[in-house]
Amino acid sequence: MQLFYNPDISESTTQFTFTKEESKHIVKVLRKNVGDTLHITNGNGWLFTAEITIPNINKCVANVVSKAKQPKRHYHLHLAVAPTKMNDRYEWFLEKATEIGIDSITPIFCDHSERKVIKPERYEKILQSAMKQSLSCYLPKLNEAISFKDFIKQEFKGDLFIAHCEETDRKSLKTQLKPNQHTTILIGPEGDFSVKEIKMALANNFIPVTLGDTRLRTETAAIVACHSVAFINEAHNGQ
Repeated sequence: MQLFYNPDISESTTQFTFTKEESKHIVKVLRKNVGDTLHITNGNGWLFTAEITIPNINKCVANVVSKAKQPKRHYHLHLAVAPTKMNDRYEWFLEKATEIGIDSITPIFCDHSERKVIKPERYEKILQSAMKQSLSCYLPKLNEAISFKDFIKQEFKGDLFIAHCEETDRKSLKTQLKPNQHTTILIGPEGDFSVKEIKMALANNFIPVTLGDTRLRTETAAIVACHSVAFINEAHNGQ
């Protein structure tokens, strides 16, 4: 199954027109014709099945014949991750986290951050592509980039963790995670969080954690955290 994404399709849609780019892909590349089936999601959990009525390379039209709401995960994961110096590493994290399962992502600028500029439009495209590839109907929310100082002042729901490398009292993330929870995890830049930032996080009820015995790159740490949350929930809900 190939999944298409369009945020404008809704439960009340009966006929759908694809963009010029998608129309060309459907007709020229996939060689779809009248009566062939396509699948579309709006990123909010809905999966629509549509049959092509007009296979035009500039304006492919299809009638929606069925719809279904994909079950939502029993947990909610929010990762706040500092942009990496090499942008392709952050993009790799976005892709893999979407495939594993994540609900919200916030790029955070920290004291030791070497990258202070991101391209949210490109990040959005990567999230959309990864969602379609993994056949998920839920598009992760990409929040606006924000400074660590401003991020930490917000109100949060559920369990809060900060993963850092300072030799202080830290608990293993895997021992602290609970299934079916809202979870927020902070992952710092290549130079780690500053001591000031760690103290600020602890003062705002974040629990200091370690992700293992080795020092991980930012993007690796983020994926380890993402998978740990997914694993805990799969193990619990699979019983």
